Amino acid sequence: MSALDWLVLAATLLAIVAYGVWKGRRQRRLEQYLLADRQMRWYTIALSVMATQASAITFLSTPGQAYSDGMRFVQFYLGLPVAMVILSITAVPIYHRLRVFTAYEYLETRFGPRTRTLTALLFLVQRGLGTAITLYAPALIVSLVLGWNVQLTTLVIGALVILYTTAGGTKAVSWTQTHQLLIALAGMATALVIAIRSLPPRVGLVDAVRVAGTMGRINVIDFHFDVTTPYNFWSGLFGGLMVALAYFGTDQSQVQRYLTGRSVTQSRLGLLVNALVKVPMQFFILFVGAMVFVFYQFVAPPVFFNPVQRAKVLASAYGTEFRALETTHAATFDAKRGAAARLVDAMRARDAHAITQTRDELHALQQRDDDTRRAAAALIRKNDRTADAADTDYVFLTFIMQNLPRGVVGLLLAAIFCAAMSATASGLNSLASSSVVDIWRRHTRHAPSDHRCVVVSKWMTVAWGVFCILFALYANQLGSLIVAVNKIGSYFYGTMLAIFLLAFYAKRVGATAAFWGAIFAETAVILCSLFTNMAWLWWNVVGCVAGVVAALLIEAVLPAETPVEALP
Repeated sequence: MSALDWLVLAATLLAIVAYGVWKGRRQRRLEQYLLADRQMRWYTIALSVMATQASAITFLSTPGQAYSDGMRFVQFYLGLPVAMVILSITAVPIYHRLRVFTAYEYLETRFGPRTRTLTALLFLVQRGLGTAITLYAPALIVSLVLGWNVQLTTLVIGALVILYTTAGGTKAVSWTQTHQLLIALAGMATALVIAIRSLPPRVGLVDAVRVAGTMGRINVIDFHFDVTTPYNFWSGLFGGLMVALAYFGTDQSQVQRYLTGRSVTQSRLGLLVNALVKVPMQFFILFVGAMVFVFYQFVAPPVFFNPVQRAKVLASAYGTEFRALETTHAATFDAKRGAAARLVDAMRARDAHAITQTRDELHALQQRDDDTRRAAAALIRKNDRTADAADTDYVFLTFIMQNLPRGVVGLLLAAIFCAAMSATASGLNSLASSSVVDIWRRHTRHAPSDHRCVVVSKWMTVAWGVFCILFALYANQLGSLIVAVNKIGSYFYGTMLAIFLLAFYAKRVGATAAFWGAIFAETAVILCSLFTNMAWLWWNVVGCVAGVVAALLIEAVLPAETPVEALP
């Protein structure tokens, strides 16, 4: 990187950390530290909610997902707007009325301490693992750019996030997220403009979209029903609805964001703005990836986007074989570039016969190139069985490093860092909140003082930060990061959602039925993941349905219990 890139990157990161520490200074009460005194307005809540979900994985891995598989990943978010409306009507007023610190406090009023503790533990496991992956993403960037050891990089970045999260609490997290998300979106917009402007002079935006569509990269909606794939209309509508209800309604990392609202109206507005903006934002990020794909139809891409693994295999006994694959890849690219140029000319001339002929030629060449890339990945795994044979997460990185001008590289890296820091900070903050409120304070024999809880919350933040750093060291074995983080959540979200749905709506279900229904649901999800080829997005549906049905059946055969509180 140039000196200007370093200046932009360093100035942005230092400003964010300093701002977070300054904004969260002098916090001694638990409500002040964990919930920013419940004084946040709707626009801060909305941006904080979006920033918590939009980690560096979103800005790093999602464009690569579109490059390799098209834009159908956006269907994952189809159920989100419906979920935001449901939560605004149900969960938000209940949480505000009870003035809880965590979502799981409410469960104790319905199902007692056992179910509250179980749900909190499910949250702590999945959010701890998910936060570790969001921490690994920026470490991957720095290790690639600077050639640093990825373990050392993970330690440095983790310490940086722990610093301002511990010092500033929720107030620091929420306020810094507002700026971090805007910086990240500005960086993505800059990358899109440069990708389009870097195309050949005769290829404009409309031409690029047409080429992407012809090559299957604008495949936004797929109405084909198939439970083995997570990316179709039906899995997005139903599975995505379950994920969104669970994530925004039961996951403390999100619930904590709108618990900071100064009123029910402010929290509702924050969620509804997220409902309006999230899907278009995700569409935009995927569209960037589709345009990067078109860019690489005219500018030669590497046969494998991970430069570290490429260097390793070239230096091994398989180097000659790998170079032969690179030669094949280069020849295929030359043919593809010519075919792509002819396709643009045919589309402009509206020559249907030429369009069909050139499109078929492009598809055949793309298939040949995909086979070459798979062979290259197989060689990399053959040389090193621990190597990640997926290079999706490196596509956008490679584009940034090789094609953006000085200063802009630093801006894009700062944007991705900001996204990583915001999501990781939210994760650590919520993990500390639940650990203290739902586990430590709830099961402590003597009621601790407010100040003591704040001190323990800070130490819990540090402890979870260390855990996330340790797990992040192994994240390179998980494949595509955007898939991995959602897959981890899908192991738990269905069960958590079932518990909350029972609490909100099933007035006659008591503590015993809810607890064992949750155990049954989690068992069903694990069995589905181990013994079926069901796509991970459907695990959320399985967990939710299994938990609700099991609890209702158990309640039917047990002596009646009187719930303390239910949704009126």
